Amino acid sequence: MLDQDACYRALRTRDARFDGRFFTAVRSTGIYCRPICPARTPRRENCIFVPCAAAAQEQGYRPCLRCRPEASPGTPAWLGTSATVSRALRLIADGVLDNGGVEELSERLGVGDRHLRRLFMQHLGASPVAVAQTRRILFAKKLIDETALPMTEIAFGSGFASIRRFNDAIKKTYGKNPSELRRAGAETAAADNPDLNLILPYRAPYEWRSMLSYLGGRATPGVEAVSGDRYLRTITLTGARGEVSGIVEVGSVKGSDHLLARIRLSDTAVLIQVAERLRRIFDLGADPGAIRSQLRGDKTLERAVADAPGLRVPGSWSGFELAVRAVLGQQVSVKGATTLAGRVARSYGRALEISDPAGEEAGLTHEFPSPRVLADSDLTEVGVIRARAQAIRSLARAVADGRIDLDVSRGLDETVEELQALPGIGEWTAQYIAMRALREPDAFPAGDLGLQRALQNGPRRPSAKQVRERAESWRPWRAYAAMHLWKMEGKRNATRS
Repeated sequence: MLDQDACYRALRTRDARFDGRFFTAVRSTGIYCRPICPARTPRRENCIFVPCAAAAQEQGYRPCLRCRPEASPGTPAWLGTSATVSRALRLIADGVLDNGGVEELSERLGVGDRHLRRLFMQHLGASPVAVAQTRRILFAKKLIDETALPMTEIAFGSGFASIRRFNDAIKKTYGKNPSELRRAGAETAAADNPDLNLILPYRAPYEWRSMLSYLGGRATPGVEAVSGDRYLRTITLTGARGEVSGIVEVGSVKGSDHLLARIRLSDTAVLIQVAERLRRIFDLGADPGAIRSQLRGDKTLERAVADAPGLRVPGSWSGFELAVRAVLGQQVSVKGATTLAGRVARSYGRALEISDPAGEEAGLTHEFPSPRVLADSDLTEVGVIRARAQAIRSLARAVADGRIDLDVSRGLDETVEELQALPGIGEWTAQYIAMRALREPDAFPAGDLGLQRALQNGPRRPSAKQVRERAESWRPWRAYAAMHLWKMEGKRNATRS
């Protein structure tokens, strides 16, 4: 529930900390804007403040062409007061409603579709379908402004099922057809450029070096790599027209509040999914101000949070890929797990077919193997010990058969319980998977040795139970606290060596 007066004060000061937290619908113009819009501040009586863009569009307001709501850093899914709505928003962002209906979404969440619609109206002021439609429209506008893609590719790349629906939605929303919007917008990329360049906004600050260091140390050889100040990886997705392969390259842009992604795909129809997965890898929806205010009250974390106020939780391209990596990392060094992951990828992954000079230079050669492939593979042939090989096969079979969904449809406790029911997966592994693959901000592997060392005060390390009790005051941001503690412990080890 938004405090309308507080929102107006934020609007008057154009406070960037509120960008994406709410939108301003202006009665006198019929337009809705971001809090940072450079236009003259409207009178208070003409303003209605809504929690998401879909709520404004549901009430008949059009997106502002100056502040571009599609360029907002986004609303963190956990800002809602309903856990069900938060999980539903993340599933919608993953494209669940692009090919399915609210009934399917409700079933995955374990609630009735009428109840889900009621929750959405209560917390967001918009229906699930309206949220999904607004997501497609705003992403299409982003592609119109930032790329030279033909309108047909933009239509399918933003999740529309047909060109007619795309044209109708853009015309209804902006009062102009897509071609008119492009002519009126900024200069687009060169039409002969085989790559797509997308801007991925975030809330500052952002610890880009820390993100690269973490991902680079765990990069699967042949599948992903860190080269200089860039992260590269091979990708694979199942689109409406079949399997899609590609390479993405992501880097920071100095002096800006966004990352820049260079994308090369065999089929652009999955672009909206690619963009969302990249946001997930780099945790671009996080609100560092809210996280910082919660964690800096702890004496152990106070200095760490001050030194790295924009630290994020690295996500993953694929929940299954991350889960396999987590199992490989049980009781071995990070370097050892990375070596094993590279062997698995080279032996069982599909060779990369798409050509890309930067990818070749970084050593990208394979896609990570699918659950069905690993479910029938003997990983002991590449040096994985028998117990972990069996654990990975069981995990792969459960994912391939649909008995385990590595998405956000379940709550944290339920997800951890389901994962722990699989052979070879304990609480540490389950919490780590929830933390990085499922983007659970409160996941916390209390039994981790590094966390225990970071919290050690005296000759004896604290137990997992003691660490868990200590972490109660960090909720709901325990995953971010874990990242700060691991960073602290890494610095201590570097000093000791």
